[in-house]
Amino acid sequence: MKKKVLFVLLFGTWLMSAQLPSPVKWTTSIEKISGTEYKLIARASIEKGYHLYSQEVPDDGPIPTTITFDANGAFNLLGNTTENEGSTADDPVFGMPIKFFEDETTFEQRIEVLKELLEIEAFVEFMVCDEVKCLPAQEINLVFRFQGVNEKEVVAEPEISREDVAKKSNTEFGEPMGANSEWGVWYIFIIAFLSGFAALLTPCVFPMIPMTVSFFTKQSKTRASGIKNAIIYGLCIIVIYVLLGTGVTAIFGADALNALATNVWFNLIFFVLLIIFAVSFLGAFEIMLPHSWVNKVDSQTNRGGLVGIFFMALALAVVSFSCTGPIVGTLLVEAASKGGMAPIIGMLGFSSAIALPFALFAAFPGWMNSLPKSGAWLNTVKVVLGFLELALAFKFLSQADLVLQLHLLEREVFIAIWIAIFGTLALYLFGKIQLSHDSQLSHISVGRLGMGLVVLAFTIYMVPGLWGAPLNIISAFPPPMEYSESPYGVGYSKMGISYTNTDDDELPEGGHLLAPHDILAFNDYDSGLAYAKEVGKPILLDFTGWACVNCRKMEQNVWPKPEVLNALKNDVVLISLYVDDKRSLEGDEIVASKLRPGKKLKYIGQKWSELQIVRYKSNSQPFYVLMDHDENNLSEPVGYKPDAVEYHRWLKEGVAQFNQ
Repeated sequence: MKKKVLFVLLFGTWLMSAQLPSPVKWTTSIEKISGTEYKLIARASIEKGYHLYSQEVPDDGPIPTTITFDANGAFNLLGNTTENEGSTADDPVFGMPIKFFEDETTFEQRIEVLKELLEIEAFVEFMVCDEVKCLPAQEINLVFRFQGVNEKEVVAEPEISREDVAKKSNTEFGEPMGANSEWGVWYIFIIAFLSGFAALLTPCVFPMIPMTVSFFTKQSKTRASGIKNAIIYGLCIIVIYVLLGTGVTAIFGADALNALATNVWFNLIFFVLLIIFAVSFLGAFEIMLPHSWVNKVDSQTNRGGLVGIFFMALALAVVSFSCTGPIVGTLLVEAASKGGMAPIIGMLGFSSAIALPFALFAAFPGWMNSLPKSGAWLNTVKVVLGFLELALAFKFLSQADLVLQLHLLEREVFIAIWIAIFGTLALYLFGKIQLSHDSQLSHISVGRLGMGLVVLAFTIYMVPGLWGAPLNIISAFPPPMEYSESPYGVGYSKMGISYTNTDDDELPEGGHLLAPHDILAFNDYDSGLAYAKEVGKPILLDFTGWACVNCRKMEQNVWPKPEVLNALKNDVVLISLYVDDKRSLEGDEIVASKLRPGKKLKYIGQKWSELQIVRYKSNSQPFYVLMDHDENNLSEPVGYKPDAVEYHRWLKEGVAQFNQ
């Protein structure tokens, strides 16, 4: 029972974080009562199986439904917002009596109009739950239009979000993103293939290779028939996992998934999820599918022909879930953050690695004699994977911290955690630490010793990072250099700059020094543009993100090159615009969206993301634009450009165009 509950919780969490379309659809209408008095009506249509909570809920309960109207001096609210009678019962999720609504309900607010209006804006915050889980609270914009009062309802669309922006960028402007690029496709496939190879070397899968191949060769009338059946078996494995990736893409959306990389809830939930996976691999417990599922699949394996072979492949996937599940889950998490077809490509690579040995050993059964025998080394592989899962978990926690700018997991803390994780892994490989499922070691093999030395060397390599070393090998993982307790490193002196005649205490308004190389940077467009006009230099627009991996690679591997660094410090004015900045805009900075008429941009990141889409027809990061003081492009904008020579050539040509 506990194992079933754990499985439900894991996959319930996955569904929560994937940002499915809301199960509540809102429509609005207006009824005229008399004279200047009107009734605003918000109707909620609730998907079957879900319930929406009342405006009044007990303490420690769910988030209540709250509708906030933007009066702005144009009308007065008459009384409170009323709601339907609803139902009150013990809520299975919160364990307390709570009033809720099912199927459909309405909320009504009487108003007195003070001056002529075309529409009234409001927003509703609400939470919905079913019998086992709750979805994160949502905030939806509502628009009540006076045109057609008492005649027609107006469907209220959700407020603009990075998910919507990313989808619009791909579908309307055709901009390739994430795994849709050629390199992204191969990157996902290779990582997935290596993950599948790692899964092969776990106790749940490796012993199945000789058993399954022997079954096909012995049960088949001819060797050719055995090879054919083993190949079909391998293809069925690929089909099963590719169907899983296809399902993830179909349910969650091929283009919206890439926006999850900067979603705080996505990162926090998968931090917890990967911690669970890691603890499972380290031997605390096993993540198992319900036994009834295993029995049902196993009962079908005796059927003949292709159907029987397919169910044998499905049985392998189900039985090996305790080992492959965490790997598949982690892979889908990474693929989801890339967006596009990445989940399908990832599962193709993963399943190909698992299926390959079954076909090869069926064709060349003599090779099986060279396979190492099952033993304690399989558990060692599983433990190593657990440590890797643990390290990766903190990457997700770090991204949430970066987006929220909490400064709880700064660069030194992150590196210290990784040093502790990989240092402990090195001790484990050297046999100095043993876990509950390990056999007693009388000696360690040469292979284990070699792996231990590699991990130890990697651990030592990270130590200087605590004192400001760039750590280029892992530049995509830790927070950036400036997100640090000591941005310049312990005992590291600032490098000279020549951006103006001012000293460090007289930085231009809105400017700051980007550690550790003292590049003058602005995070506000208008401030940067004004300074560029003052000093007579072209502008380098840097559309970036706190959780953008390739942005960190550019900043730590390309920007420090002498010729590039000189150009960034002396030839251009850098304006870095973070499209995933979740801080709220000030009241006078809130502007109407150009992509969604009638909607407003509430966050700093939304403002810069929309600027990039509207002006440059792109929403991928990093994205670099060189422009003059009239905001005209000096050259063709570029994206991720890891070749420092090419990037410097692009900078040089743009600056030369400005100086003509």
